[in-house]
Amino acid sequence: MSDHPLSLNEYLASVREVIQMTFDEPVWVKAEIRNLTIKGGHYYLELAEKEEDTDKIIASCKATIWKFTAAKVVLKFERESGIELSKDLNVLIRIKARFDPQYGFSVNVEDIDSSYTLGDIARRYQQIVDRLNKEGLLHKNRSLPAPFDIKSVLVIAPLNAAGLGDFKKDADVLDQAGVCHFVYHSATFQGNTAPESVISSGLKQWASDYKDPPDLIVIIRGGGAVNDLAYLNDYDLAALLCKRSVPVWVGIGHEKDRTILDEIAHRSFDTPSKVIGGIRNLIQERAREVMDHLQTIKLLSQNQISAYQSQNDQYMNMIKTLTTSRISEAHKNIDTLMESTRYFAQYQLKLASSHIESLIRETLIQNPKHVLGKGYAIVRSNNLAIRSVQQITDSSIEIELQDGFIQADVKKVIRHD
Repeated sequence: MSDHPLSLNEYLASVREVIQMTFDEPVWVKAEIRNLTIKGGHYYLELAEKEEDTDKIIASCKATIWKFTAAKVVLKFERESGIELSKDLNVLIRIKARFDPQYGFSVNVEDIDSSYTLGDIARRYQQIVDRLNKEGLLHKNRSLPAPFDIKSVLVIAPLNAAGLGDFKKDADVLDQAGVCHFVYHSATFQGNTAPESVISSGLKQWASDYKDPPDLIVIIRGGGAVNDLAYLNDYDLAALLCKRSVPVWVGIGHEKDRTILDEIAHRSFDTPSKVIGGIRNLIQERAREVMDHLQTIKLLSQNQISAYQSQNDQYMNMIKTLTTSRISEAHKNIDTLMESTRYFAQYQLKLASSHIESLIRETLIQNPKHVLGKGYAIVRSNNLAIRSVQQITDSSIEIELQDGFIQADVKKVIRHD
């Protein structure tokens, strides 16, 4: 240990000299902007480096872009990249170390490579696209059929978003007409909490409030800084939307720049106004389709009715012709039957008459007087005519002849063998 210890100021001054000599020239460094504030034209940054797998901060320091440098460096970066310098950006910056015994260590930013930041955003963007595609999710929502009848729409947008007013202007007309109902949920679209805000404030809130899913999910945001879009490039948010059984329509408010939501959405529009225009057009298209179908049904029905009417007329004429023919035939058959019946009746009457005459003749021939006149006699026993000796019940009988009666006593009865 030295016999003459250094004061803190002396020690830190030595450190400053070492840093100035060692890092006299500026160097290019990769870092993430964890925080950024602007005061009086000066940019005050907090830089950090994280472990790739755990996001654990392994290095950090303060950085400054002084006003006279910021006027050209920041303007150049934003012009070339189209991105507003803000926190959560990965940047490649040209820095020069600075150590002050009173304020500590920091770096001065002398330049920013815009191509690196754009490349990093593009790289992370492509990683999400590749992962969704590998898992078969990228085009899943896009493959869903367009909703046939839009009755309820979930709209997720930042509170007081620039394009929300334009969207609601036309949406309110549809809502008041009873065509479809819009339910609005506010979510944060900027910062690291943006994905979870969209999930919780929009999708989960609907599931909590309603039993049935909406017919359409709409995610809209008005104009703003281009780098704000990067917060929506989140795998978890994109995967959740891909798995929805409901079509997702987005209108983020930029014509050239795309987000992951544009990649996975069922339909992507440039602005919120175009989203509500798409909804209105789909409803009108469905209405026209219904009217066309109704007209087609009407024409087909009329044609079928006319065809059936013509067919019925043919059947009626056929039935009438067949009925007339059958009636005529029946009349002929009746006439024939009448003639046959009359003929057979007359024939039967003649037979009956002939038979009666024969019976009369036979009756007349067999009249007892005629029989007695031929020499026959009628034998009675107890006043009953008998034809067999076995019928004799008394010892006396009476015999009737043509001209009188004989009273006789029965002495002997002889039977024929």
